[in-house]
Amino acid sequence: MTMFQSGKAAEIAAEMQTYNTAMLGISETRWTQFGLKRLISGEMILFSGHEEEDALHTESVALILSRSAQKALIVWKSHGPRIIKAAFRTKQKKIKVSIIQRYAPTNDSDEEDKHEF
Repeated sequence: MTMFQSGKAAEIAAEMQTYNTAMLGISETRWTQFGLKRLISGEMILFSGHEEEDALHTESVALILSRSAQKALIVWKSHGPRIIKAAFRTKQKKIKVSIIQRYAPTNDSDEEDKHEF
């Protein structure tokens, strides 16, 4: 339900290695601000949350990249606590792939949040 727990990112990275996954999109990380973190195991986490450092730990999204996916990363951009976008080179160098991870408001959210999204 959240990555806002000690050790959770490393646990997810270990699962990625088990399943030989190069990239994983995560919703509801509950991290604030945006940026990147590198794990000891070599994965990189690109994350996008609420801009304010003291904001509530709600929503936010992330992409976890293996070392091979990191090499293919061209650019990434935070679009607030619900959307993150990253572009990658493919083996066919002329082709770029864009990945968008989003976290839509749930049915329990108020109508304003749904409309804004």
